Amino acid sequence: MSRIYNFSAGPAMLPEDVLKQAASELLDWRGSGMSVMEMSHRGKEFVSIAETAEADLREIMNIPNNYKVLFLQGGATSQFAMAPMNLLRGKNTADYINTGQWSKKAIVEAKRYCNVNVVATSEASKFSTIPPVSEWKLNPEAAYLHYTPNETIGGVEFHFIPEAGNVPLVVDMSSTILSRPVEVSKFGVIYAGAQKNIGPAGLTIVIIREDLIGEAIPETPLMFTYKTHAESGSMYNTPPTYAWYISGLVFEWIKKKGGLQAMAEINKRKADKLYAAIDGSNFYKNPVDPACRSWMNVPFTLAIPELDSKFLDEAKKAGLVALKGHRSVGGMRASIYNAMPEEGVDKLISFMQEFEKKKS
Repeated sequence: MSRIYNFSAGPAMLPEDVLKQAASELLDWRGSGMSVMEMSHRGKEFVSIAETAEADLREIMNIPNNYKVLFLQGGATSQFAMAPMNLLRGKNTADYINTGQWSKKAIVEAKRYCNVNVVATSEASKFSTIPPVSEWKLNPEAAYLHYTPNETIGGVEFHFIPEAGNVPLVVDMSSTILSRPVEVSKFGVIYAGAQKNIGPAGLTIVIIREDLIGEAIPETPLMFTYKTHAESGSMYNTPPTYAWYISGLVFEWIKKKGGLQAMAEINKRKADKLYAAIDGSNFYKNPVDPACRSWMNVPFTLAIPELDSKFLDEAKKAGLVALKGHRSVGGMRASIYNAMPEEGVDKLISFMQEFEKKKS
């Protein structure tokens, strides 16, 4: 059967070239006589996979030498706790910007370890915008400033990097990492779950400035300290080896495609044409402030909500799946990460236009 266009917010599409390479190497990785899933994580074969993956990620993101790259488990959600555990460094307050469901979850977890200063929130607008910078109440004595550059559920995105002075920036980049170039040196910690724009679920990448490693709160378990993983090359315990391997193939794919600048050009073009189709219609609507619209996650509603199920059923028959919006907001959502080809977005737009003609 032919492959469908999967608009899931995560786990999401992987590049077809990556899947084909993984399939060809499934039983025998490059003459080793075994699958990557069967390898010792300390054997020379997997060590070479791990080292290549890190080197490629450093290259495509231009990660400075004074940053460690960690390949961890636990999902980005585990970082909601690991960040305050490791980054308070004798302070008792951290700043958080609240722009959606994932920001809220990070705030709830951080409150278990410190006082949280909510710098700004857009909850009153149902998380449809970024609070104006002029209204932010930053604490210059905070241990760090945490924000979520792209809210997967609400489709709200920062198109700028906040200024926090000497306070380290900590960011959950799960749904925007690798979608465009980013200046890593502006951040203290970048963390991201893999299952949206990197690879399969089960892997979390942490990019951390070295001076922020090593002062976890005393009761922190060893497995939850950045120092443990930095000193052990992310192999303190058995890492998620197959997810690490697939992620490495994705990094290679990005390099072949022209790097993050090429990814950015394609991603912006995909998002622009989908928003143009929504804005040019009386049948579809996007609830997000146009200045804060996500390139990666595009929510939209139908003028006649009773047609939602019909829309999803007919879309599935057309090979367009996982378009149902998150249960907390309803409607539809198209997640168009790096691996979503432009023709998939074109097909979605064509389907939406035909559906509108029939149902409006």
